[in-house]
Amino acid sequence: MTSFPLRRKLAVISIALLPLGALAACGGENSRTSCNVNSCTVTFDRGVDASASILGVEAELVRVQGQMVTLKVAGQTVTVPVGEGEQEAEGFNVSVQSVTQDNVVVKISNAG
Repeated sequence: MTSFPLRRKLAVISIALLPLGALAACGGENSRTSCNVNSCTVTFDRGVDASASILGVEAELVRVQGQMVTLKVAGQTVTVPVGEGEQEAEGFNVSVQSVTQDNVVVKISNAG
């Protein structure tokens, strides 16, 4: 039988390592991510193939046309206006925070 102090130490270690696992679950090619438990902010580089693996799914920048950004999230293509609302894709809310000549900043969060 495990003693109480040992169980407490194991619980503390597990809780301390949890954020490292969340950070390891984010990343991509030609993109930077910042994630918490329910959402990620992804900065995609423009002019190159840019994608990120976040919240257990793949997100990809497809196209920017004026103030409309087309993304593929979990295999579903969505077009979202910059700074105006959000679209749902496969159980995720997708919003575009900003578009510059060099980057597109997108927030993707669990819809549930």
